[in-house]
Amino acid sequence: MQEIVLQPIGYVRTDRDEVKDDYWGSVISVIELDETRFPVDVVAGLSDFSHLEVIFHMNKVNPAKIEMKARHPRNNPDWPLVGIFAQRAKGRPNQLGISRCKIVKVEGLRVTVQALDAIDGTPVLDIKPYLREFGPQGETEQPEWASALMKEYYAD
Repeated sequence: MQEIVLQPIGYVRTDRDEVKDDYWGSVISVIELDETRFPVDVVAGLSDFSHLEVIFHMNKVNPAKIEMKARHPRNNPDWPLVGIFAQRAKGRPNQLGISRCKIVKVEGLRVTVQALDAIDGTPVLDIKPYLREFGPQGETEQPEWASALMKEYYAD
């Protein structure tokens, strides 16, 4: 198996420092890009977009909580047993998270966003502007348990 080594491009700064499953909608965060690696023009044009995709490392996940088999989402026995690749739980094999969030402002190497579901100090691996053409083509489908799980995820 090939090892992949990544270096964070920056870190999340936010008041939220606990891992919680819901109420991310009003969370304001700043992605502070590494000024020792990047000139300020690395974000040129970013403020022309409304949303951003953020790829981050969920470094606070306890390695003992990494899932390699089916489980009930959020440990809710009313929901079916599904594999980790059929859910978006934090206990993933590579501890990678991806989130789409609203760009509030871009100031130098500080990108302020809303509804980024990452806690303070989270290493950011990459950011990309969200383009609607990269969204799903055609209708999407998901099971009812997933809709129930997400009901308050982005609530304020």
